[in-house]
Amino acid sequence: MSDETPNRSAEIRDPGGSSEGSTGEQSPLQVRAAFLKNWDWQSVVSLNRGACERGGAQHGTNSESIAAISTEWGGRHIQTVTLADSLDYLRNCHRRAPFLFFNGNTFADIGRTFSDYLFAEMPTGRRREATSAIAHYIAGVLDRESMIEIVESLCETAHWNMGDRIKTLRGSTHGKILRLLADNRVVWQPDGSEAELIALPESLVRE
Repeated sequence: MSDETPNRSAEIRDPGGSSEGSTGEQSPLQVRAAFLKNWDWQSVVSLNRGACERGGAQHGTNSESIAAISTEWGGRHIQTVTLADSLDYLRNCHRRAPFLFFNGNTFADIGRTFSDYLFAEMPTGRRREATSAIAHYIAGVLDRESMIEIVESLCETAHWNMGDRIKTLRGSTHGKILRLLADNRVVWQPDGSEAELIALPESLVRE
């Protein structure tokens, strides 16, 4: 599997901002590219074999689904589709279980890898959370609506104002913006606390 990928240059934003009142933002889930281009079926098999070796399981295939999925993959992996379509397809492959073990790990690793390239320009914390949400969706741990909400909020450009409601990247703490500092950092206060915290704007997302 090649480390090169065309997906890193895919645009997350719509530079035109065509509609009146638009912020120029485009959902990252609508970005189009051949996201699976670098993974032919043999590379998928190799990923699963590696996962099985690390997990101490015997590598093998599911005779009821392997033929159909491997044939289908041969045409699908080179198609240019939206990111959302690619993630849905990887989740579908996981659920059809072409391998005996570690189907979720195999297809989630593919999604995590190309998403990491796609979001390469994002701050490290946001990129890590976005790729994690995508991998959890493919593996069946996170529902589609939640995954979309997380990814879109992490890709949103932060333009904060005093009083804005915010939360941390993992959503564990909520609060509001108190002040904006001259160096672009923000002072915010967690709900139920008198403490004032200072954070980089990219470390917070809108509530």
